[in-house]
Amino acid sequence: MTDSPPIPPADRPAERVLWLRAEIERNNYAYYVLDAPELPDAEFDKLYRELETIEAAHPELVTPDSPTQRVGGQAATGFEQVAHTVPMLSLNNGFRDEDIVAFDKRCADALAHPEQAVEYAAELKFDGLAISLRYVDGVFVQAATRGDGSTGEDVTANVRTIRSLPLRLKGKNLPRVLDVRGEVLMFKRDFAKLNERQREAGQKEFANPRNAAAGSLRQLDSKITAARPLSFFAYGIGVLEGVPMPETHSGLLDRYGALGLPVCAERAVVGGAEGLLVFFKSVGEKREGLPYDIDGVVYKVNRRDEQDKLGFVSRAPRFALAHKFPAQEALTRLLAIDVQVGRTGAITPVARLEPVFVGGATVTNATLHNEDEVRRKDIKIGDTVIIRRAGDVIPEVVSALLDRRPDDARDFVMPLVCPVCGSAIERLPDEAIARCTGGLICPAQVKQAIWHFAQRRAIDIDGLGEKIIDQLVDQKLVRTAADLFNLGFATLAELDRFAEKSAQNLLDSLESAKKTTLARFIYALGIRHVGETTAKDLAKYFGSLDPVMDATTEQLLEVPDVGPVVAEAVHNFFAEPHNRTVIEQLRAPGKLRWPEGPPAPRAPVGVLAGKTVVLTGTLPTLSRDEAKEMLEAAGAKVAGSVSKKTDYVVAGEEAGSKLVKAEELGIAILDEDGMRKLLEGHST
Repeated sequence: MTDSPPIPPADRPAERVLWLRAEIERNNYAYYVLDAPELPDAEFDKLYRELETIEAAHPELVTPDSPTQRVGGQAATGFEQVAHTVPMLSLNNGFRDEDIVAFDKRCADALAHPEQAVEYAAELKFDGLAISLRYVDGVFVQAATRGDGSTGEDVTANVRTIRSLPLRLKGKNLPRVLDVRGEVLMFKRDFAKLNERQREAGQKEFANPRNAAAGSLRQLDSKITAARPLSFFAYGIGVLEGVPMPETHSGLLDRYGALGLPVCAERAVVGGAEGLLVFFKSVGEKREGLPYDIDGVVYKVNRRDEQDKLGFVSRAPRFALAHKFPAQEALTRLLAIDVQVGRTGAITPVARLEPVFVGGATVTNATLHNEDEVRRKDIKIGDTVIIRRAGDVIPEVVSALLDRRPDDARDFVMPLVCPVCGSAIERLPDEAIARCTGGLICPAQVKQAIWHFAQRRAIDIDGLGEKIIDQLVDQKLVRTAADLFNLGFATLAELDRFAEKSAQNLLDSLESAKKTTLARFIYALGIRHVGETTAKDLAKYFGSLDPVMDATTEQLLEVPDVGPVVAEAVHNFFAEPHNRTVIEQLRAPGKLRWPEGPPAPRAPVGVLAGKTVVLTGTLPTLSRDEAKEMLEAAGAKVAGSVSKKTDYVVAGEEAGSKLVKAEELGIAILDEDGMRKLLEGHST
């Protein structure tokens, strides 16, 4: 163990941003993909704000793969994918009065309102699931989750079961196309009734309304969703065609109400920072009495033309801000500190607590993240500690009350051996996480690796849950993921709580899972630092698996967005003989198969490298995705909004505000022919 702190301090910004990005991306993945958040919202927001601050002070450290440069987290799968015509952006957050005053000043300065107060629409920030609804000629045709902001899940059949949602809009002069943005949620009374039914049926209760709403909307069987009491509130817009856009946001919500769309009555139009803070205080006072959960309020500049003038940053509108309530906290006693072993062998200290009710649930365990966090917060066994929990976020120990520390309080000591397999625990000098060295012989890692392999975004083995994996591994029926495809009907039928139908369903699912894609397979292997996007990049770049397995770190570094850490992790994974053995077993005849092809064309050095291009409108012969692919293949970055950093705007028919802004900024504007000539000229 080293005396040097593994977390870089703030006075080493280049190293600090790398650590912040890794932490943010890890937590983004846990929150948006696994539905298993590891940090409270407040702590995550703190990391994000620090990264923004450092990048603002050191613009040379900003990279295209920074979390600040993209819309949001990754889209979930299990449903058909839907590309959002207009991205569903996230919002910047404010927590203190000073943040709100600063937001108002930025808006007023940009809008040249030195004396006149900016007019805002103030509304509630619901604790549910963001959704986009499409109506064509007044008829509901599609619903999609937010996903990663650009692509979401098609949940049309499930949303259609929400009784408060109109399947046909009311009135005359209806839009030709209308994309409504809003929130699917569950009212408190409906949540209580649902859990009562769950108890009566002997089924697991839901932790909170948001968890229940999200789980209900993601049911593959829409009949299950229909039995769940979901509700919807509209609060935004994506696309509007065929009728004029309302001049104000409040006018838009009024128009929604006239169309029969549910709109929350708890909203107001206010002026300046003072009006915003008065609204926030009034909502806070009535929060507990509201029939649904909220975690803050949202402010939006009310006038549409002023919104357009303020524009967007890469991941959020400048004209809007989420003002979040403080995280919920409670006091309890820390009884013990155990450790858990994760899929990659990560050893995480877990606090065992006297039960305490906080954030809408009874908490008995809380994360302590890593050994350094325990030391930094000076937490000892026996302390009275502050527990923080917001919504369905995993609880964490915030701090200890030193004035209440008992005389017999004890330090936490990281064990030397893994509590599951007895292998040595080691911690590398440059890492904050200690790890079990048991690898694939450690049952905890095997179970987690198989669970990761089987999840929807990987190989997608429906019905293979954690309890089944526990039985298969504990009974030594499965040692690696490859063993799953050797299971027979008789073996499965003998498992606890397994009937013949369940056994056959799992076998059918295993058979169906054999047909996959190279990107899914690479992701399913559970290589450290390789998420779904990186897996797709590797699959596209190399075309087939063998070149990926045999690639040197230098060759891996040629893959777009693959840096030294990822390259080293991929190379080391495939250098392990036991990993190659498992892969060969998985590729054996009758096991997994996927289409392979030639590697992606290698673009010449310098082809549109460093150039930023924005697409707008409808091109004569190319779809938006085809044009984007051509530009990216030439090395260009295709952005979603126009700024001073934009080099070219490619405009087709019905180009909108992006074209206007490009003309105002004097940016080069091309049609489809001009784009093709540009590509040809740069490739010669």
